[in-house]
Amino acid sequence: MQAWRVHRNGEPSEVMELEQADRPTPGEGQVLIAVRAANINFPDALLCRGQYQVRPPLPFTPGVEICGETADGRRVLATPALPHGGFAEYVVADEAALLPAPEALDDAQAAALHIGYQTGWFGLHRRARLQAGETLLVHAAAGGVGSAAVQLGKAAGATVIGVVGGPDKAAVARELGCDLVIDRHGEDIVAAVKEATGGRGADVVYDPVGGEAYAKSVKCIAFEGRVVVVGFASGAIPTPGLNHALVKNYSIVGLHWGLYNTKDPAAVRACHDELTALAAKGVVKPLISERVPMADAAPAVQRVADGTSTGRIVVLPSGGTR
Repeated sequence: MQAWRVHRNGEPSEVMELEQADRPTPGEGQVLIAVRAANINFPDALLCRGQYQVRPPLPFTPGVEICGETADGRRVLATPALPHGGFAEYVVADEAALLPAPEALDDAQAAALHIGYQTGWFGLHRRARLQAGETLLVHAAAGGVGSAAVQLGKAAGATVIGVVGGPDKAAVARELGCDLVIDRHGEDIVAAVKEATGGRGADVVYDPVGGEAYAKSVKCIAFEGRVVVVGFASGAIPTPGLNHALVKNYSIVGLHWGLYNTKDPAAVRACHDELTALAAKGVVKPLISERVPMADAAPAVQRVADGTSTGRIVVLPSGGTR
């Protein structure tokens, strides 16, 4: 089969190599899956760089989520078992963790419904307890993770403020349903949030960026607000001033969605049922900006790494358009 492999750590466009490889062999409790679509996530770039919390042995294939087909014809969502990631024609995954692909979504959309939307749902509902009528501030609102949070926030009845970088991404955020879009390149995030909320601030902040985004968030957080720390796409991990959290009476909560797969798998499946229902109603629909053939996977992962993409880029191993 064809598979993208990483033999040394570095930038995705430099270290990903398309090769012929043997199909992976399922272990105990695993199943072989033919990949129909593999969604690109920022962790794929971190895997290439050797900066992810999981460091598979070299060489490995990146690609942390797929929509695929089992030998018995089931269309499923899966997180492939590394080092045999999703940018390949076949993967293996734990049978117990497979989720049925939503019928309302095509393969590319289904592949993108998994990690980003699960992260958004757990972050907003389980960790932040977002309520209807509250104000949600989403950083990188036009990106893969941010766009999911925007849609889920609107579905929950929140007023959603999206922060983006540049006019093109601002247009995407508006189309997603943001009630207010702030372009961080030319606008003052703190002032804009305070003006939009009558000085109160945002009740919930969804932050997959870190760095300066976090620093500005805590300057416009509301009384009893909640900052959900999802990741550090900026590359800068902030150091919270706990005295500031005390004085302003807000909470800082972390979210590592992958832990729920082992700590509370039933919650993951219940979340998937909820997301499937929302997709069937058309309330959420993954924003797919590009569908690329297998040969173009490496530069696509690099675009995600560089932060120049919007929504989700999905790799189609067959070279089709599904």
